[in-house]
Amino acid sequence: MEQQERINLEQFAEKMNALRQNIGRVIVGQEETVDLVLTAILADGHVLIEGVPGVAKTLLARLIARLVDTRFSRIQFTPDLMPSDVLGTTVFNMKTQSFDFHPGPVFADVVLVDEINRAPAKTQAALFEVMEERQVTIDGETHRMGDVYTIIATQNPVEQEGTYKLPEAQTDRFLMKITMGYPSIDEEVAILERHHANATFVKLDDVKPVITHDELLQLRQMMQKVFVEPSLLRYIASIVQLSRQSKAIFLGASPRASVAMLQASKAYALLQGRDFVTPDDIKQVTPSILQHRLILNAEAEMEGHTPLKVAQRLIEKVEVPK
Repeated sequence: MEQQERINLEQFAEKMNALRQNIGRVIVGQEETVDLVLTAILADGHVLIEGVPGVAKTLLARLIARLVDTRFSRIQFTPDLMPSDVLGTTVFNMKTQSFDFHPGPVFADVVLVDEINRAPAKTQAALFEVMEERQVTIDGETHRMGDVYTIIATQNPVEQEGTYKLPEAQTDRFLMKITMGYPSIDEEVAILERHHANATFVKLDDVKPVITHDELLQLRQMMQKVFVEPSLLRYIASIVQLSRQSKAIFLGASPRASVAMLQASKAYALLQGRDFVTPDDIKQVTPSILQHRLILNAEAEMEGHTPLKVAQRLIEKVEVPK
């Protein structure tokens, strides 16, 4: 049995290294961001990537979708986008004298929702059912999605004009909100060198899939076998409980956040080449899982606190299991 697990870990590492190498051919740096996005996809969760314009949010999402051999679609959210533009619409067929359903772009395996906060609440709400239950109900008929269904959304944190705040019920459906920062000076120099020497610049169209649909499902099944100490389950629960008791937080994390922390830490452990979870795995994934689920009170916001800083402080306050 032990030998079988080792073979699985080697196979997993081989696939993950192939993903990382291909991402590195197109995107310079951002290793931590890449690892967190891969963690969310392995944990069967949706991802919200936030960052200022020009840090390659959309490029990273498109690249990961291209490296997994599945159906991909992209939706550019705009203020005039209607729910039917996302979900699809029913059209009367003159030949058959019946109504035919024309599926929208949300019907794919990996869906990139670009600038999700540009559409009004009515259109954002169109994603509620499909994000949680992997299905869409239109005119009383339910349409099921595939078994690897994943939404990768991007948003710009600085621009306020023409944007709409995401409803709390929707942000809670994202497994992770990943903040994509600026590159370091060395990484920026490497970006400039690649653009200057155009021969070494790999185009997205040249990237070939390295993981099939079935292999992704197999990798997710491996994740379920990762060992977690009972003391670590209590550690996760203690962090979430503290978020509900903190004076700086108006609305704490839900049990959905606890499950997300468990699943993500198991996936992250596998990415590090282990079949067991450590406290450090939980510490690594928790800020991205909690930051979009915590609503701070007015006093904490006035003092300059952010949900990300508060989430990191929660982790520091809970005693790590021995």
